[in-house]
Amino acid sequence: MDTLTVSARPEMDAVFEPVRWRRMAWVVWRQHRLALAGVVGLFGVACAYLLISGLQMYSDYATVSACRPTASDICVRAATDFLGAHASGAGVTFALLQVIPALIGAFLGAPLLAREFETGTFRYAFTQGFGRTRWTIAKIVPLAIVVTVAAGLFSLAVSWYFAPLTGAGDDNGPLYPTIFDLLGVAFAGWTLAAFAIGALAGALIRRVIPAMVATMAAWAGLALVAGQFLRPHYMAPLSSGDPNAVAHGDWVMSQVWTQGGNPVSLDMLNRTLGAVDVRAITPQLFQPGPSTPANLGDPVQYLIQHGYTYLTTYQPASRFWTFQGIEGGWLLVLSLLLMAATVWLVRRRAS
Repeated sequence: MDTLTVSARPEMDAVFEPVRWRRMAWVVWRQHRLALAGVVGLFGVACAYLLISGLQMYSDYATVSACRPTASDICVRAATDFLGAHASGAGVTFALLQVIPALIGAFLGAPLLAREFETGTFRYAFTQGFGRTRWTIAKIVPLAIVVTVAAGLFSLAVSWYFAPLTGAGDDNGPLYPTIFDLLGVAFAGWTLAAFAIGALAGALIRRVIPAMVATMAAWAGLALVAGQFLRPHYMAPLSSGDPNAVAHGDWVMSQVWTQGGNPVSLDMLNRTLGAVDVRAITPQLFQPGPSTPANLGDPVQYLIQHGYTYLTTYQPASRFWTFQGIEGGWLLVLSLLLMAATVWLVRRRAS
């Protein structure tokens, strides 16, 4: 049998037009629409809860906000009762909302590339005229924008929910660790960072479940480091020996009794307070005894008069937006670096 030969005719060769970004965006939408629906559902359920419980809280807060003068005993009692009824429940809510970025990173970011590598479908994707770099960017960037915008909008709902607590004089102000990162640009930054961590973990590990676990662990570690070691030092904290220097909403970092500039123990306080039959249970809590003079007044002032200083280190609430800008800025830079590392890794390890 003769071999059929055909002369080469370059002008007749097939020309493959590169896939356009718009078509790739449609593919990404088709692939991940259920995951995006889950993100919308997660935020929707959280918003619904904030709305239902927030409306009840605003209804109860109306009594507090209408009370005049605000410094009167009746108004102070109304604010105390309001906080007693709602502050603890709000604290639990804020603690639960902390996991939303981690869930988005684990269930949307981690499987984004890990599933492609685990099942081997990335080999087919690379033959479709789009290229590894463009393919990775097209999968990461649109979803990153969506989750960041959604998180930013959700933070507005959290701010609305938190407002009555601030108005009633809750000591846990907007800089408080479990509240700060749910507000403003910080929440959007943490959500974007979780998504970027997940994408990188998926490209590194190439298996969905281990990548999800690694994402949760990495995000939790980063959040712990930021809350405990970075955020308190965005600006130098203030210190004051005046018990009235700290206002409602300020973030109190430490409070300690000192004498001559040196911290003192409870035993030293109790030796001084023993003269008026008062016992210090904690640095802030005092228990009078049967022989305590009726005209003693505040034991804090008594200790101050005897040479002690109650030194408070704090971050004023007025620094909230400065801290938001700092935290949102470094989270954005970190997220961009993580996504760039993901693109580089796919180019290097795609085979």
